[in-house]
Amino acid sequence: MGSITLEGVKKSFGPHDIIHGANLDIEDGSFVVFVGPSGCGKTTLLRMIAGLEDVSAGRILIDGMDVTEVAPAKRGLSMVFQSYALYPHMSVRGNIAFGLKMANAPKEEIDRKVDHAAALLNLTQYLDRKPRELSGGQRQRVAIGRAIVREPKAFLFDEPLSNLDAALRVQMRMEVTRLQRQLATTAVYVTHDQVEAMTMADRIVVLNAGRIEQFGSPIELYERPANVFVAGFIGSPRMNLVTGAVAEQLGAATIGIRPEHIAIGGAGAGWDGVVSVAEHLGSDTFAYVEVPEVGLVTARCPGEMKISAGERVHLALDPAHIHRFGTDGKAL
Repeated sequence: MGSITLEGVKKSFGPHDIIHGANLDIEDGSFVVFVGPSGCGKTTLLRMIAGLEDVSAGRILIDGMDVTEVAPAKRGLSMVFQSYALYPHMSVRGNIAFGLKMANAPKEEIDRKVDHAAALLNLTQYLDRKPRELSGGQRQRVAIGRAIVREPKAFLFDEPLSNLDAALRVQMRMEVTRLQRQLATTAVYVTHDQVEAMTMADRIVVLNAGRIEQFGSPIELYERPANVFVAGFIGSPRMNLVTGAVAEQLGAATIGIRPEHIAIGGAGAGWDGVVSVAEHLGSDTFAYVEVPEVGLVTARCPGEMKISAGERVHLALDPAHIHRFGTDGKAL
């Protein structure tokens, strides 16, 4: 079991509040991602769950037991950090086994668990190598293997893929997702990359300035953002957000529409403008259109569309996909 509950959890440094009363229920076996801009408090919240940061107020429960004052080593959690934190003088086998050896586990148990973790992570042939002989992705798998052998109630990942190049990040996020499904162990994963969040998570926690803005499935956050912040943060390219008289005419303080719900040259109500930049990416073309009284609008078009800077175009908006937000920024 590995359910995690936060009840009014706060973190303050002197007079400055970093986490403002977080309430959260993470179900056993789920993959939950904390996402948000730099400085939003996502790593601080993860470290509080791990016991590496003190809680200023509130409670943290694991499987219903209050662990707020429990030492990190006794919470039954395993953490994988952004830095691999491997011992350079030890082999892969030694690094994976280190925690078990420190806990005085029997040799037979250590060997069995290390071999099992190595097989899961495709590291069996590298068990006798030193970290310097491995690629970045292999080193990260060793760090994950070290967490697996402890058989924790939950895995805590603190931006584990940010040191990898783009292609390797894609491969590793698939491997981490597959591994979590296979182990059926709760995972809490911190990232600033909302694409990682959308592709890996069962549920996403969007944080902003120490507050939880929304908690839900990726599709829920994408299709039904709770407020302007979530609407603008989730999605790539980001949602078009418009204020002023144009938004008021459509009955809101702010309106939002995603690039894929705007048709260039299509029939229907919309806006006229001039293409500023056209990005041809093969499968898609992104057109950035300057619209009077609206600003720069992004439209997602089929990759084969022939369009170039300087063209005058009509942007037809899909009325079924216009999001409306009130003066308080919340969805109407």
